[in-house]
Amino acid sequence: MNQALDQIVAMLKRFEGCCLTAYQDVVGVWTIGYGETLGVKQGDVWTQEQADNTLRQRAGQFMLATLLRCARLHTEPEDRTIACTSLAYNIGVGAFGASSVSRKTMRGDYTGAANAFLLWNKAAGRAVRGLTLRRKMERLRYMGSAA
Repeated sequence: MNQALDQIVAMLKRFEGCCLTAYQDVVGVWTIGYGETLGVKQGDVWTQEQADNTLRQRAGQFMLATLLRCARLHTEPEDRTIACTSLAYNIGVGAFGASSVSRKTMRGDYTGAANAFLLWNKAAGRAVRGLTLRRKMERLRYMGSAA
């Protein structure tokens, strides 16, 4: 479990980037560190240590929540949990739980679930290049090709 968490943190760092000063993301949500939005407000400033520690803590919370919403992941290869946690971190746990990625995983439709990652590439209704690249990498990870 610790090794999976390390890999999730590394994946999130790769996708999220780090900003130590609060900023508004593409849909206007105040964000800091590696995509943290919980309790963030204009003017917040973090240290790198604070950003790293918060990411690890939140990644662990998201991994557990992802496993709760898609119980079949408990018996699947770790790469599926890593990819699904990355998706959940980005779109929210509730959206992940209701997603076709989660539903198809629960049914054992792994190809369908992998392809469903690609549907989550929009912000404010528009396809975003960075999200498209992220979803392709998550899809590869889900299918067992470490990204």
